[in-house]
Amino acid sequence: MKRFGRLVGTALATAVCTGLLAGAIGGSDPAGAAVPGPHYYLALGGSDSVGYQPTVEIPHGQRTDDGYADDLLDTERDRWSDLRLVQLGCPGETTLTMLDGGDRCYPSLSQLALAVSFLHQHPLTVLLTIDVGFNDIVRCFAHHVIDASCVDLDLESLRDQLPQIVTALRDAGSPDLRIVGVGHYDPYLAAYLRGPLGRSFAEQSLDVMTRLNAALRSVYDAAGIPMADVAAAFDMYGNEPTTLASGAVVPSGVARSCDLTWECVAGPLGHNKHPNEVGYRIIGETISDLVPTS
Repeated sequence: MKRFGRLVGTALATAVCTGLLAGAIGGSDPAGAAVPGPHYYLALGGSDSVGYQPTVEIPHGQRTDDGYADDLLDTERDRWSDLRLVQLGCPGETTLTMLDGGDRCYPSLSQLALAVSFLHQHPLTVLLTIDVGFNDIVRCFAHHVIDASCVDLDLESLRDQLPQIVTALRDAGSPDLRIVGVGHYDPYLAAYLRGPLGRSFAEQSLDVMTRLNAALRSVYDAAGIPMADVAAAFDMYGNEPTTLASGAVVPSGVARSCDLTWECVAGPLGHNKHPNEVGYRIIGETISDLVPTS
């Protein structure tokens, strides 16, 4: 079921480069070139937007058909029975690479340029999710040491760049386009299990992720776009003592992170920051609750 109607981002990029969608980039009238078709859900962002998870074949991780976009597609087909999913997300995507290009997926165009082209050519795109922000600051967590000045600089850049992305998407989409921003859980909470230094790092990471979500929400609120509160869905701040299967007693937020991500799983699949299937389903449900009905 999940593979029905899916379009792969690299195939779309090829279509743009060969001219099938070039009207929106080359300057011709996109409205005149638009062809009626099915309804579309366009998923933008980094690795989570393409359901990235570790697999037996590729323990480091790869895109799967079990991400939140796939779950959301199934849910929203109750409203749009012909809804198709297009995923342009790229692992490692930042607001800067989304704007200017330079990611590892699209050598000649930015993800935003592809998205704008797609929206011009497919006016029946009714749903768009944008999931960026974490990769903007991930470098500030190197070696489990938080660089405060790095966080300050990267959040300032995000507050400058994300509004440009949102404005471009809004301008390219039809009046019926529903956009939902995606907030972030804290993928570093599992460090709590790694002794006193790990607990200190996990606690500090909460502050940084709080600042990231606040920065994202400020941009989305200013644009009138709802933001899925993934932090709340993952009980990021839960402090109730909880006993893990291993016997370790941890705050409930840490236990929830272990349940919904691969962080607490032994190798070769474990210690991976991405959500598992249950985690992605929770994110999908959180987004679905915010999809405007009109």
